Amino acid sequence: MKTLKTITLGLIMVAAFASAKAYTIAGNELTVNHAVNTYVNALAHGQMSDMDAVIDQNAKFSMLRGTKVLSLTKDQVIEAVKDNENIDQQCTVSTSISESNNDITIVKVDMKYSTFTRTNYVTLANTGNGWKITNVYSVFK
Repeated sequence: MKTLKTITLGLIMVAAFASAKAYTIAGNELTVNHAVNTYVNALAHGQMSDMDAVIDQNAKFSMLRGTKVLSLTKDQVIEAVKDNENIDQQCTVSTSISESNNDITIVKVDMKYSTFTRTNYVTLANTGNGWKITNVYSVFK
């Protein structure tokens, strides 16, 4: 129950911080807030809704595991998330905006598990078709 409360609080914080920076493009619903919430919901809760729409086709995903960097494509990440669809991760999620302007936003997403923390640096770009995730760099500590 404590984990659920913490995750809910984290998502509320994302909404509060991102709503100030949530830009829409010609009525498009792909805002910074929507993209970050969709990403967090996919990773932490296995909810796939809109995941494909918020990630740019040329997005790059990198994971630092020890001294090895793994690189993944959008399709590989979506497949991995599908493998965990509807599975709630036992972690607390916190987010903070590191940088934001009209063209790019960088959001730090921490997922704290009992024995390690996964930190995701999520870069979103104003693509002209809404805000989309263009790069995610993940570090495990």
